[in-house]
Amino acid sequence: MTSGIRFFLLVTIIALGGCAKTVEIAPALHGPFRCENANVALDTDFAAGNIESCQAVEDSGLAIAIAPEDAPPINCSAWYAFRLTPRKAGRQTVDLQYQHCGHRYWPKISSDGENWTRVPDDAVEIGEVDGVRQARIILDLGKEPVFVAGQEIISTADYTRWIDELSQSPLVDARLLGQSAEGRDIPALTIAAPKSTAREKIVLIGRQHPPEVTGALVMMPFVETLLAGDPLAQRFRARFTTIVVPVLNPDGVDRGYWRHNIGSTDLNRDWGPFAQPETRLMDNLLSGIAAAPDEQLRLFVDFHSTQYDIFYTIPDDFPTSPPLFLKKWLDRLQQRMPDYPVNRDANHNLLQDNSKNYVHKTYGVPTMTFEVGDETDRQFIIKLAREAARTMMETLLATEENAEAE
Repeated sequence: MTSGIRFFLLVTIIALGGCAKTVEIAPALHGPFRCENANVALDTDFAAGNIESCQAVEDSGLAIAIAPEDAPPINCSAWYAFRLTPRKAGRQTVDLQYQHCGHRYWPKISSDGENWTRVPDDAVEIGEVDGVRQARIILDLGKEPVFVAGQEIISTADYTRWIDELSQSPLVDARLLGQSAEGRDIPALTIAAPKSTAREKIVLIGRQHPPEVTGALVMMPFVETLLAGDPLAQRFRARFTTIVVPVLNPDGVDRGYWRHNIGSTDLNRDWGPFAQPETRLMDNLLSGIAAAPDEQLRLFVDFHSTQYDIFYTIPDDFPTSPPLFLKKWLDRLQQRMPDYPVNRDANHNLLQDNSKNYVHKTYGVPTMTFEVGDETDRQFIIKLAREAARTMMETLLATEENAEAE
C-alpha cells in the first residue's frame, strides 16, 4: 500500500507545459483571489490556496504579499499556495513579500496538484527587508498551469482518497468522528484484526496545524505499516486496536491557514479548555475509551512538522502505563537506525494546553509529539515512518497486557 501523495526530488526545473494534464484541486470555500500581468494569471481558487494579495511587476513579474490568518501571528508557519496560468511560455518571477516572520517553507511546484517537485536552490533568491527574510522564485513556465506552494498540498480531498483506499482492507473501519466548525468532515479510522475484541487502544492524530505537511507525510506510511501482512503487524493487530484521526483541522487545511482553525484558535493549545468543536471531538473520543470497562488507552501520538526532526515526549520520571515506554521505543528506533540521530526532547512546553500534556495528565499514558522537519528528504520520511511504526509495535508487544502488572 502506498500513500496517494507522491513526491519526486528533481535536480532542475523542466518546462512544465505541454506534457501533463492539469487535475483540478477541490475549490476552497473562502473564495478565489486573482491577479495577472501580460504573461501569466495567478489564482488561489483551490483547497489550501492562500495569499494576502498580489500585484503585477512589469510583464514578467508578480509580487505576492503573505500574511497570517490572524494578527499578530502566533507561529511563523508562513504558508502560501497559488496557481500560475501562463498566457505564453517564458520566464516568470514571483516575489514573496512577507509581512510577518519571513520566508520559511522552500517552494514546491506541481503540474497536477499531486506530484510535487522541490524548486532548485538556484531558482530561489533569499534576501532581507527590514530584517525580514523575503524570497524571489524564478520559473521557466510552459503553456500549462502550475501550482506553487510552501509544501506539497495535502487537502481534505487527498485524505478522503487515502482513507477510501485503506478502507478496502477488512482491517480498517472508516467512520465520521464529527464535523468541523465549517461543517467539513473529520474522519476516523479504526485498525484491528477482523472481529477483534482487543481492549488496548492506540490513538494517532494529525494536522492540528494546517501547513505541517511533513507530519502528514510521515503519518500516512506509519499507519500503512500497521496494516502490513507480516507476522509483527498481525500480532500487533490481534492485541491492539489503533484509532487514527488524520486531519483534525480540515477548515484550516483547506483554507490555507498558518496555524489556526476557523475559530482563530491554535487547536494544540485548546486541550483542556476544549473551546473548539474539533478538540471537543477528541475529548469525547478519549473520555469514551476511558469510560469503557473493557477498553484501555495505552499510547497517544500527535504528528506535526517543525524545522527539524524531533520527538517531543514527557519526561521519563513522569509515571506512565506502560512505564518508560517512550524511552524504550526511541532507544529501539535508534538501534534500528544507527546513522539517524533520534533527537528527543522530554521537557518541551510541559505547561502548555497541548495534546501531549493533556492526554498524559488525564489518562496517565505515554504521549509523544512526532515532529518531522520541513525539508527532510521525502524518501527518508517513508523509511523513518516504517521503522518508527515497527519499533512501536515491537515495544508495545513486549509490554504486559495488564500494564499495572509490569
